[in-house]
Amino acid sequence: LHLFDLPDEMLLSIVKRLDNVDVLYSLFGIDDGRLDRIVREKTFSHHLNFTSTLHRDATIEPILDRFCQNILPQIHFNIRSLTVEPSHMERILLASHYPNLTELKILNFHRDSGALSCFTGENGR
Repeated sequence: LHLFDLPDEMLLSIVKRLDNVDVLYSLFGIDDGRLDRIVREKTFSHHLNFTSTLHRDATIEPILDRFCQNILPQIHFNIRSLTVEPSHMERILLASHYPNLTELKILNFHRDSGALSCFTGENGR
């Protein structure tokens, strides 16, 4: 029995138990339309926590590039909650328009970090 032989409900159940940012990065846009459809599910992509993935991986820039250029613009409507760190917050927020975003969690936020400028308009945008 192969993973791809499982029914959609079982595949969705499996990927929901994994870190969704890791799964999106690994499976989003692959040639298999079935898996791509599953990882685009609203229930799977409504909350994205970028802090766990970006802390584990030493190559942060390629991950952020892929999310900001390809993944976030395509699932932006599903996203209701984002968890970010100040160092990546502006890039992630500017990657797309998030019409259903109701929760933004900023971890390790320090007033003097420069991240406050995203909310005060002091960064020239």
